Amino acid sequence: MTSPQPPTAIVIRSAGINCDAEMVRGFELAGARVDLVHLDRVMSEPGMLKKYDLIGFPGGFSYGDDIGAGRVFGTRVREHLYGALRDAAERGTPMIGICNGFQVLVQTGLLPGFAHGVWPTEPPESTVALAENAGARFIDRWVRMEVPAETRCIWTRGLTDDAELMTLPIAHGEGRFVVDSERTLASIERNGQVALRYAGDDNPNGSAGNIAGICDPSGRIFGLMPHPDRYLSWFNHPYWTRLAPEQRTGDPPGLRIFRNAVEAVRTVSA
Repeated sequence: MTSPQPPTAIVIRSAGINCDAEMVRGFELAGARVDLVHLDRVMSEPGMLKKYDLIGFPGGFSYGDDIGAGRVFGTRVREHLYGALRDAAERGTPMIGICNGFQVLVQTGLLPGFAHGVWPTEPPESTVALAENAGARFIDRWVRMEVPAETRCIWTRGLTDDAELMTLPIAHGEGRFVVDSERTLASIERNGQVALRYAGDDNPNGSAGNIAGICDPSGRIFGLMPHPDRYLSWFNHPYWTRLAPEQRTGDPPGLRIFRNAVEAVRTVSA
């Protein structure tokens, strides 16, 4: 009897992306087979996305962020890959965008997404964005996180509520989550689309609602500013030597995020 094939993931990179290797490793440690592919090649062959069970947009400073964080990458994806990504979303393909990748997902129109899987033919107007940090400075540190109990997000399910362990590193200058209206924010909250929050007393960039990450209404498309791909081992924790042995059991939160999505794909395929 042959063993089932592992889920397949594609990580899409471009000039200036610098966290692609970390995202690849996250998917691999979670049990997926991963291809790292340049955006130009995906744009020339959009149909290749049909081959993959998971899609990832990694962090970094794509195209130097010269005209805004993720703006060039997001515009190219919006113009050339929206249709293929819309079809992937309708198939239920889990997607993740981390930091610069989150900025790309909102500019492409894949987040906050659409209820009941009804996606428009053309890219929609953006209703959320990642703006300059409230302090107008680049921030690079570990931040305490909370997972809302009512979230739909498949990526963040079952994460620890141990405040000492539930921290993730951030590194961004434009990570402040903003919305076009209070109505949009209320809808995201009401629909369980808040996937991750900064702890109440540690909102580093002034994000609305302390929001660090959101998902679409299906819970399968996930964007976040913190970097789970930099917390794939307990040794990555900023003071891991002071953690009790019983705390360092199972997957660390960053790896758990990737494993949740890979296991969700396996469940559907079984």
